[in-house]
Amino acid sequence: MSPRLQVGDSPQLAQTFDEVVDCDVVIVGCGVAGLYCALSLPEALSVVLLSKEAVDHCDSMLAQGGICVLHDPGDYESFFEDTLRAGHYENRLESVDLMIRASRPIIDDLIKRGVRFARRPDGELDYTREGAHSRPRIVYHEDVTGEEITTRLLACVRGLPHARILEHTCMTDILEGFEGSGTRVCRGVVATGPGGERTEIRADATVFATGGVGGLYSRSTNFSCLTGDGCRIAAEHGVLLEHMDYVQIHPTTLWSEKPGRAFLISESARGEGAILLNDAGERFTDELQPRDVVSAAIFAEMRRTGAEHVWLSFERVPRDVIEGHFTHILERCLEEGYDIRERPIPVVPAQHYFMGGIHVDSDSQSTLPHLFACGETCCNGVHGKNRLASNSLLESLVFAQRAADKIMRDRFAEDTAAQLAAAARIRSRFVAGSRDVTDMTLLTGAV
Repeated sequence: MSPRLQVGDSPQLAQTFDEVVDCDVVIVGCGVAGLYCALSLPEALSVVLLSKEAVDHCDSMLAQGGICVLHDPGDYESFFEDTLRAGHYENRLESVDLMIRASRPIIDDLIKRGVRFARRPDGELDYTREGAHSRPRIVYHEDVTGEEITTRLLACVRGLPHARILEHTCMTDILEGFEGSGTRVCRGVVATGPGGERTEIRADATVFATGGVGGLYSRSTNFSCLTGDGCRIAAEHGVLLEHMDYVQIHPTTLWSEKPGRAFLISESARGEGAILLNDAGERFTDELQPRDVVSAAIFAEMRRTGAEHVWLSFERVPRDVIEGHFTHILERCLEEGYDIRERPIPVVPAQHYFMGGIHVDSDSQSTLPHLFACGETCCNGVHGKNRLASNSLLESLVFAQRAADKIMRDRFAEDTAAQLAAAARIRSRFVAGSRDVTDMTLLTGAV
């Protein structure tokens, strides 16, 4: 295709592009947030998703422990308090409430989409517990929950007739324009493809689901391609960022002298009874405290003893739990020469999660109209200063769905009832919060 000149209402300098793509919504990132946002949009809207590398190079694939869910109505207060206590009470209360109340419908929807969660012999969901949780409320698939959810959502997105995925396509900038009122808005993104071609993707709504910042650290559990692109580009356009210093260190990654991504040892291992020991075989902390507290205890013990790592012992974890629940951790440790069934493994803290990011409201809107953000690249206030274990997948899904709902409400706000009815007929269902609805007043946001 011959190069063409950028035109339109963007105040940016004219640039030459190899391709111009028009769509209703462009989503940057193919982790659970980006994928679920796409799945929550109606088929009446065309969607383009970008993946910086291959679609499986996202941190959602790496989540081991599980995903939180409100266990029962009586669990609300303790779930809320556990989230706040882990976050040092710097959480946005409205966001925490929204996440918890939407958790059961989200899990039910994942199951309908084919996600396989562990079950008890009676067929009911099995629940595990992790650090800083006052009770078991985490559903899981072995020790690869993130991979199970992400793979299933990806398959669903690939089946959408109105969605297109562009792999090895890196966002380099956003497009700006003005509405009739003179308000500055986001009009899409600029991206570079696998062959170096430059593409202008014009969209009515743009969603950043670009992940965290682990690629900027020498030791991290993240993929190296996660370098805070969404936050950097947002900042360049004057979009408000929040709590950029709120970075979580995970207490237990497998110690190794090899370079590259640190292998995570799920917190659910400690939730099932694994304990931390020093070189003398002494237990030195309560393993079920929040992650920042446990990480600080490990660093303090390493400084005291001069050791390069501490040890994680599975001696209190039943053998059937190790082999059934922690299958992939067992396999990886065996590859490194450690049998967790027989002896402790060396572990050390590493950068793991980013609680700050692009400031968004409860509908995942940034301070630049038509620009949304969800997942690890945004700060909606759920996590506060420190994330509660297994809240990340849930938070990403809940607020990705809220972004999609808001995009749809905005898009159809001025349409006639007949046009709305036609749009509703095109898609199989419209999800608003916890309800499957066809009520036009809900679609327009009138209630």
